[in-house]
Amino acid sequence: MVALVAPNQELYPVTSASAVFGYHGPDIPQHYSFSLCAEHPGSLPSTLGVSFRVDSGLEALNDAGTVVIASWTLTPSPAVLHAVSQAHARGARIVAVSAGVFIPAALGLLDGRRASVHWELSGELAARHPRVILDDTVIYVDHGDVATAGASAATLDLCLHQVFREYGAAHAMRIGRQLAAGPHREGCQRQYPPLPTTGPMPDSLAPLLEWLLSRLPNQITVEDMAAYSGVSARTLTRQFADQLGVPPARWLLERRLAATRALLEETDLPVETIATRVGLSSAVNLRRRFHTALHTTPAAYRRAFR
Repeated sequence: MVALVAPNQELYPVTSASAVFGYHGPDIPQHYSFSLCAEHPGSLPSTLGVSFRVDSGLEALNDAGTVVIASWTLTPSPAVLHAVSQAHARGARIVAVSAGVFIPAALGLLDGRRASVHWELSGELAARHPRVILDDTVIYVDHGDVATAGASAATLDLCLHQVFREYGAAHAMRIGRQLAAGPHREGCQRQYPPLPTTGPMPDSLAPLLEWLLSRLPNQITVEDMAAYSGVSARTLTRQFADQLGVPPARWLLERRLAATRALLEETDLPVETIATRVGLSSAVNLRRRFHTALHTTPAAYRRAFR
């Protein structure tokens, strides 16, 4: 795992990637190494007003399994484009955050494909690379070989998503818990809430989401959520759509399926017991929901990830 950085680097996406892919102590298996590289190594200024040192040049990308492009100018140099192109051709995964999207776009890696782009950059990206299908609403889009996150704040979500895909839900959740990260956001969730034309912005959903996660075994309706939040069911549904891009019931089902995956990976509990623990009521319902979401059975999933 190598983060490609540049002068005037924003540090938040770099530290977010490091927090997910770095060392987590002896109790959590370490599947990644993390390092930095730059086109011109040395002391680089950051947007924070302090400098940081980078010792490796673009040759570090020769052995990288994942290249995180945390920030960049809109016109990357030929040397950077060549190094990233070679890494991608060799099989490295390219993860571009914010203006980093201009590098895979310039290489044609996003032609005819959706890319999450920050709304402030969408006009410029469309003008320079019209074959890219821009999406300035979702927080990230993952094609496997190339992933994009529009805003720096989505870096943590996208990195945890990669851990989730490569090493399972349980491992990703352990890292998230150690970082005290908020509930993991799916790529389909919105980058930002649209501004209302009248009235105040809706209150944060964070207290409700934490309350739901602590009560997964319970049968909770949208009306229960609305009562906890002190709003009507219609208002709550609108807040979920505005802030997360999904209905309340879908968000809760995704959390239950994530908990199911973690229990399948880490325990020998019967499916019936898991269904009760995650609030899916029965083994039949769990299997149906699981197959619809993941196109496999709980038993096959357990065999693959245990």
